[in-house]
Amino acid sequence: MRGKHILLIVGGGIAAYKACELVRLIRKAGGEVTCVLTEGGQQFVTAMTLAALSENKVYTSLFDLKDEVEMGHIQLSRAADLVVVCPATADLMAKMAAGIADDLATTLLLATDKKVLAAPAMNVRMWQHEATKRNVALLRRDSVTVLEPDEGEMACGEYGPGRLPEPEVILEAIKVSLVPTNGRLAWKHVIVTAGPTHEPIDPVRVIANRSSGKQGFAIAEALATLGAKVTLVAGPVSLATPAGADRIDVETAREMEAAVSAALPADAAVLVAAVADWRVDPAPIKLKKGDGPPTLSWGPNPDILAGLAKSASRPRLLIGFAAETENVVETASAKRVRKGCDWIVANDVSGDVMGGDSNTVHLITGEGTESWERAPKEEVARRLAARIADELGG
Repeated sequence: MRGKHILLIVGGGIAAYKACELVRLIRKAGGEVTCVLTEGGQQFVTAMTLAALSENKVYTSLFDLKDEVEMGHIQLSRAADLVVVCPATADLMAKMAAGIADDLATTLLLATDKKVLAAPAMNVRMWQHEATKRNVALLRRDSVTVLEPDEGEMACGEYGPGRLPEPEVILEAIKVSLVPTNGRLAWKHVIVTAGPTHEPIDPVRVIANRSSGKQGFAIAEALATLGAKVTLVAGPVSLATPAGADRIDVETAREMEAAVSAALPADAAVLVAAVADWRVDPAPIKLKKGDGPPTLSWGPNPDILAGLAKSASRPRLLIGFAAETENVVETASAKRVRKGCDWIVANDVSGDVMGGDSNTVHLITGEGTESWERAPKEEVARRLAARIADELGG
């Protein structure tokens, strides 16, 4: 963020107060912020607050002659590295989609030649209305990055999608948007799988594992930061979608296989997910305790990694993960050959790795094995993403 300049347009919604925290986070990360406060936004936060946090003048009116002399609105719209709309209300996004320029904010948005990122916030029914869906689709088609809103309880008392993403999430999206189109992985498509799979045995019980999804999500974010188009196929986890990643949620191994296949072609695939090896045909009703231990008829799940290695649409670089508890390197090396993938990332999961925040991995390739020191999963992800960029020629 250091040396980057953000033009922040604060829309008129109750979530406008979170724009103040976003300004603070951008400044803390080393970025500069100039704020434009809409008429509606002024009902929730003051220009004085934003000026104090940004340490820059706050602009509010299209017809302020003094502002036009000092910095015309055209120059203001083009001086920033990125334009961020937070919160992006239904009304503001409708005007953006239609090209309406009836105040300073909308005029700046129509005049800018820079990337635009919008963080929506509105009532759940407004977000789900067909008009809003059309406007969001049109904005995305026009290359505006529109984040997905959070789901939860709203100020109006209703519950559902429409809450403004947390400022930390918006900051990460800003960082991704600032990656130049000539980033090391620009124009590369990478598929990442993450988390566990759940295999149902009846309507209320599943076979699962302890995978948290943290490592896979960190890898997806690191790849997106380098400019890659990332498709993240996620098992059942409660993690925020990494900035810049297109997320597909699945539950079972078969659903994950189908999602990976549908996402092809890709330049690389990093299959981090801990996929269940076996499944059962689930009972149609809940199994009763009084009936005694159930007899389960097991069948194999698809081998996504091996299947992808044999596919006609095989990615140029195919990377698997091996979670082992003994003979880690030896077992993983044999797995790399058996599965037909290019690299295997092996780790010892006998400790607190699953669900933990750090990892010790061994990168096994056709040239040999690299053992990396224990590090936070985010650092492991950045290092792996850099190696992928090297391999793909970025």
